[in-house]
Amino acid sequence: MTSQVRRRAETRTRLLEAAAELFAERGIEASSIDAIAEAADRTSGAVYDHFGGKEGVLFALLESWVDDVAVVIGAEVTTARSLDEVLAALWRNVSSPPSGHERWIALEHELWSWAARHPGAREHLARRYRAAWTALERAAAEWEGAAPVPGSGATLVGVLLGLEMVRRVDPGSVDEAMAVAVLRTAVTPRIEEEVR
Repeated sequence: MTSQVRRRAETRTRLLEAAAELFAERGIEASSIDAIAEAADRTSGAVYDHFGGKEGVLFALLESWVDDVAVVIGAEVTTARSLDEVLAALWRNVSSPPSGHERWIALEHELWSWAARHPGAREHLARRYRAAWTALERAAAEWEGAAPVPGSGATLVGVLLGLEMVRRVDPGSVDEAMAVAVLRTAVTPRIEEEVR
């Protein structure tokens, strides 16, 4: 790797780390490009060069964390023997993610709020989640031996993020057993209806 490539990679990493801290601490709206650059000891031009703007930084952060979580979930799912084990893997990796210093879920919620006010971000988020929803619908159907049920993946993600939000507010309120039971009801009643 050349020194220029190494410097660019280091700049990108520093900008992402600074943005993650600022977004989680202040929110997206209150975190300026200049503040991100200053926290990373870089210029605002570097932020635009690497990410195109604040939304690009946010999307890059979330994509890298989601990719990390997806790898871990994928590994756990390949050894799962039941739908409940798949749902437990989803819960564990959302409630205690393998990367992102547990900031990514706060940023995920921040992105949802941001997307509600910004159409470009909303479409980006929708595209990202459609792929996840479809994969979850297929996985749930495979474990239950039924055809995928349209909409069940979106329901599962909504319930999963809602449970995690409640757990963040009151850590003792949702444990893994409760999360798996609730997540199962988000998927299986619709599968059972489809089978009938």
